[in-house]
Amino acid sequence: MPNTTSAKKRLRQDSVRRLRNRASKSAMRTQIRKVREAVQAGDLVKAEQEYQVAAKKLDRAGASRVIHPNKAARLKSRMQHAIKKAKQAKTVA
Repeated sequence: MPNTTSAKKRLRQDSVRRLRNRASKSAMRTQIRKVREAVQAGDLVKAEQEYQVAAKKLDRAGASRVIHPNKAARLKSRMQHAIKKAKQAKTVA
C-alpha cells in the first residue's frame, strides 16, 4: 500500500492507464482476428475494410506506446501480405 501522497496519486494514475491500455490492446487484437478470419474465409473485400480499421488501431497503440511501434508496423505488414497472397491465389485459381 502506498504511504505518501505522491505514491497514492501514482497508484491511481497507473490503474487508470492500465485499464485504458488493456482496452486498447483488446480492441486491437479483436480487429486483427477479424482481418485474419476474413482472409481465411476468402472474403477479400471485408478483409480490406477490416484491415483499414486494424491499421488505425495499431498505429494508435504504437503511438501511445501500448505496443512497440515496430510491432505495429510488423503486424500491419503481415496482414497486408496475407491479403495480397489471398488475392493472388484467387486470381490464379
